[in-house]
Amino acid sequence: MEKRAIAWAESELGEQIVDVVALSSGLTSTMLALTTASGRESVLRLMTIEPWRAHGAALTRRERAAQLELVSTDVPAPTSLGLDAEGATLGVAAHLMSRLPGVPTHASPASLHHGTITAMAEMLATIHQVRPTEPFRTYESWAWQAKRVVPAWTRHPQSWQRAFTMLADEPPDYDPTFLHRDYSHRNLLWTDGRISGVVDWVETSTGPAWLDAAHAATNLAVAFGPDLARDFLASYAAVTATTPEPYWLVLDAVGFLPTPGRPPMFGARAELQGLDEWLHDLLSRGQRSPSENPAPPQPALGSPARPGPSD
Repeated sequence: MEKRAIAWAESELGEQIVDVVALSSGLTSTMLALTTASGRESVLRLMTIEPWRAHGAALTRRERAAQLELVSTDVPAPTSLGLDAEGATLGVAAHLMSRLPGVPTHASPASLHHGTITAMAEMLATIHQVRPTEPFRTYESWAWQAKRVVPAWTRHPQSWQRAFTMLADEPPDYDPTFLHRDYSHRNLLWTDGRISGVVDWVETSTGPAWLDAAHAATNLAVAFGPDLARDFLASYAAVTATTPEPYWLVLDAVGFLPTPGRPPMFGARAELQGLDEWLHDLLSRGQRSPSENPAPPQPALGSPARPGPSD
């Protein structure tokens, strides 16, 4: 397939491709970094991995639409260069886009500290200020009913049960907002301490802003522990002058549980512990008065970043 993919990309770019490097960051797709004879760099997404392959047409169309909306904004997103959503040429959906400068977070996790967490919060607020010409689909919950089973590895079974009870209620009202929907440290590129790229727009949606913030926080908690997650939520609340909504925070954390009968997206003990402690922390904080909630401490990093449930 790679030869046909390169030929298709050359036809879209109008140039010969002289270098191809497989990128290791994507779990939904085969990602290829391409360089042409003139030095032009691009990235080719091939939706080769199930279950995303079956939805490749919708995912790649959504990513292209999001990138087109973001061209005239302050969000550093890739530029769409070519699309074969139906897989007419390659048999799988393909999306060609520009390659952004920067180093991914997983290549330098030590770069995550209070200052860069604030930058993450500010960038998310910038994304939420985008007003697309047409609204994107309404967000989908990843905390499906089938997932709401107390995990065998938890140290806090009562917290998980309380979470499931909370989610049995109707979601709270919200102001419809443009969402990345998979915003996290994993989908950011950094240059000299600033965010130079926000990638992976296949899940772009309309929904509650705090669901986007919740997803970023859960990813941080799973990868690095709860301190960074608390720091991020505090930064986003300060930047946006809004208050966290517990329902969306819990909804996102529960969404990280695997569907029964399917393997989890992650399984390292430290990651499971991070999710367990984060969910328990969310429910415990909900029982305390605001004055009893401590300010977020400075983070201590250690464990590697990990992919989220929809990457």
